[in-house]
Parts: sequence; C-alpha cells; structure tokens
Amino acid sequence: MELNIRDRTAVVTGASSGLGRGIALGLGGEGVRLALVARRREMLEDVASEITSAGGAAAVIIECDLMEADAPQRIQRAALEGLGSVDILVNNAGGSRAFDLDSSEEQWDEAMTLNFTRQRQLTRALLNQMIERKWGRIVNITGKSEPDGINGAFCAKAAMHSWAKGLSREVGKHGITVNCIPPGRIISEQILRNYTPEYRKWQSENEIPVGEYGQPEDISNLVSYLASPLARYITGAVIPVDGGLRRYQF
Repeated sequence: MELNIRDRTAVVTGASSGLGRGIALGLGGEGVRLALVARRREMLEDVASEITSAGGAAAVIIECDLMEADAPQRIQRAALEGLGSVDILVNNAGGSRAFDLDSSEEQWDEAMTLNFTRQRQLTRALLNQMIERKWGRIVNITGKSEPDGINGAFCAKAAMHSWAKGLSREVGKHGITVNCIPPGRIISEQILRNYTPEYRKWQSENEIPVGEYGQPEDISNLVSYLASPLARYITGAVIPVDGGLRRYQF
C-alpha cells in the first residue's frame, strides 16, 4: 500500500532502541525525513546509519534528556533547523514506574513529567507550524488501561489518553490528527530485561491469543499508517497493538 508520506518530516522521541527504533526505521523506510531524539547519541547514530544504508534520508540527531526543563524547546529548535518543518510527531519516550503507597512526591513528579508533561509540551512547541501548514500527525505511544498496581507511568498514560482526545477536537479543523497506541508485550530492551524467557513463553501460550510477543514492526506499521493521508479520518482514537492480550473493549 502506498502511504504517500515520502519526503514528509517527523520527530521520533526515544528513538535509540526498542519501539522508537522500530518506528524510526519504519518511517525512514517510507522515505520520511527524520529527527531522532534520545539520550544515547551513539545508538541514535546507529539507527540513522541503518536508515541511510536502506536508502532513506540522513537523519537529524538530537541528543536530549526529556527530563531537562528546556528539552521541548531544544528539540523544537533542532528539528526545525534540521528539517525545515515537522509534519509528524511520535511521542514514544517514557518508562514504567512501579510505586508503592509510600512513594514520594518527587517520584510522582518524575513519572508524570517523563510520561506525560514533556510529551504535551513538545506537542505544543511543534503545533503552531502544523496549524500554519494545515497538516499534521501526532501519534502517542502510551500504555495499558489495566494497571496491576500503582504505577506512575500508567497514571501518566491515562492522562495522555484524555489529553490527546481533547486535543484532537481542537486541531481537527486544521488537518491535524491525534491518536494513541498502547502496546502490549513487544520485544524490546525493557521486556528482555524484565521478563525471563520462561515467563515470556508461558504468557505467549496462555495469555496472548495470537500466541507470541510482538515485534517493534507491529507498532511501526500502525504508526506509519496513522501518519499517512490515508488515516485522515482517524483521530482521538486509542488503538491497542497487543495480540489480543488486554481484555478491555476499546
């Protein structure tokens, strides 16, 4: 299927590994010109090299820690300087934060900043130039709606879903869509670190209807579609990519 996004421009956060890397490779393979954002420059350069080796355009590398207060403005400046404009924003950076009843306010602030506030701020920093051109795609990689306990990231991702739905109603008239993708068990550094091979095998056989963990390309394929003109009538949606793992009905 021709997605018609060749020569579009995109910012992908958390692009050095895992889902972000897969998303960057997928968009790069479609001919999108990219600004790759993460803390680990060497790994970003590896992703950029893989994209160019496959025939994609050279990527802009933005080494940045999203926890820094000026991160949204730094990313905006570097992306616009390197790409000229930004058509697509993929808010992928984040991380799980399992808490207990005594977790501190500092821990909560860090979890909400990393998993919601910086995404909101970066979107706002890039939104006006999308509005001016009457075209834009915002895709947020979020999280499940079935928390196993108190997790700061799950709370932040719930905020992301609510914010994205509201934003979609404000910017649709400008040709901008806003959607969220909560991934299931997708093979990544974090998954391989947190779950043993034995547990992954058991869960695949007993809890995931399609019978296996997903791959980063399973997320990337949907991101590329949502970033395309073909998805112009999909906005304000939360679309799980989880092999049927989650039991909620939306």
